[in-house]
Amino acid sequence: MAATPSSMPPLGMKAPDFTLPDYSGTSFSLNSFQGPGLLVAFICSHCPFVVHIRKEFGSFAREYGEKGLDVVAIVSNDLDQYPQDGPEGMRREAEEGGYDFPYLLDETQEVAKAYRAACTPDFFLFDRDRKLAYRGQFDGSRPGNGLPVTGEDLRSAAHAVLAGGSVPEPHHSSIGCNIKWKPGNAPDYFG
Repeated sequence: MAATPSSMPPLGMKAPDFTLPDYSGTSFSLNSFQGPGLLVAFICSHCPFVVHIRKEFGSFAREYGEKGLDVVAIVSNDLDQYPQDGPEGMRREAEEGGYDFPYLLDETQEVAKAYRAACTPDFFLFDRDRKLAYRGQFDGSRPGNGLPVTGEDLRSAAHAVLAGGSVPEPHHSSIGCNIKWKPGNAPDYFG
C-alpha cells in the first residue's frame, strides 16, 4: 500500500476561505464555523488509512465538538476516477463513522490546493484567529502496524487550541493515500 505524507504547510498560515456543498447539496463556507477552533480534515470513503481511523475520528469529532471545536471534512478526489467518493459514498461513510459534522465535496480540487492537502487523512487545526496551529497525524496507528487507534496526537493538539495555547512541536506528518488529482491538476508541494 503506497503512502503519501502531509505537505506540512507553515504554522500560522491563515485558513483559506471556501464555499462547498455537502453530500446533500447544502453549502458551507469558512465563515459557517465560528468556534474557538476549527479542524479541516481531508478524507475519502475508500482510503484504507481513513477506514482504519473512521470510527475513532467520528468519536473524536463528537467529543471535541461538545467542547467547542468545529469540525469539517472535505473530499477532493477526482470523481471521474473514483465515483465511490461522491455524494452517495460520502453519505455512507458519514453513517459508518458516526460523523455529525459537515462533509463537503471539493470537485474543482481548488480547496485542497489552497490548504496544501496531500493525502487522506490530512488534518489542519486552526485556532480562534483561524491561523494554523497543528497539521499532522491523528495518531501513530496505521493499517497493519498493530498500534491502537486513539487519536492521541490530534486530541492533544485540540486540547491545546481550545485552551488558547500553542501546540508543542514536533508535529508528525499524517500518512495516507494521495489525493486523487484530476489529470494535469496535481500540485507540486514538495518541489
